[in-house]
Amino acid sequence: MDPKILAGKKVIKRFPDFIFMSLTPGLTFREKYVVTSEYTAKHLGSGSVEVLATPAMILFMEHTCRVNIDNFLLENRTTVGTHVDVYHVKPAPINSEVVIEAKLLQVDGRKLIFYVAAYWGDKLIGYGIHERYIVDKEEFAQKIK
Repeated sequence: MDPKILAGKKVIKRFPDFIFMSLTPGLTFREKYVVTSEYTAKHLGSGSVEVLATPAMILFMEHTCRVNIDNFLLENRTTVGTHVDVYHVKPAPINSEVVIEAKLLQVDGRKLIFYVAAYWGDKLIGYGIHERYIVDKEEFAQKIK
């Protein structure tokens, strides 16, 4: 089957359906991170205290989704983040361990939507929605040249 479908003058590439068969809503992933100095609000400039910075928490959430979904994709595919809507509701101190949980809520073609949550011990410190798109690595790289 030809992976290209002509739509007017634009060529749209489609991904084979088998790539998405194992990506089903409900998949849940967990990763642990340590809040070192480079992840603090003081270091990143998003605040003046040495606690987990909101941008670092978002980085942890995106990373958790990406590295785990990559295991389901062909080698020449990855995901890119396209939307983040999170709340950072409690601080986590420097040197603490933060656990990120990501649950795949929806698969809509190449679009993946996750619920993400961050915990310091038993305390919920952040939560929200994160959206990613599956892309071909080479084609994506060509877009920035």
